[in-house]
Amino acid sequence: MLIGLAAKNAILIVEFAKMEYEKGELSLAESTLKGAELRLRPILMTSFAFILGCVPLAIASGAGAISRQVMGSAVIGGMLAATCIAIFIIPVTFYVVEKISHKGNTGVGHHAGESVAAATESSTVPIAGKEGDSHA
Repeated sequence: MLIGLAAKNAILIVEFAKMEYEKGELSLAESTLKGAELRLRPILMTSFAFILGCVPLAIASGAGAISRQVMGSAVIGGMLAATCIAIFIIPVTFYVVEKISHKGNTGVGHHAGESVAAATESSTVPIAGKEGDSHA
């Protein structure tokens, strides 16, 4: 469940940032910050609810308490780490990967699809068998 929550948070941050960037109104850095800002509150609320739900495990007493305490502290620590990674590392990673992947596409447009479309529209290669073919 911990891995699922962490993955969901990362996917949603990237999805929101990419959606803002593809609109073309914001730069890559601005869209990354906007995506992270839009997802900050839901990530924190979900994480804190999950962590507070595991507190009874971490402070368990009685028979078998040690195993519950170990599990509770591991889940709480893992969720705290996953939340920090989602808030700080995922947006930075998205920015770096997008910057590297669009480095060769400067000048035509900031989306890879635009550069391919522009290249195919401007090409004028004659096709064999069409008009102007000399050996017909």
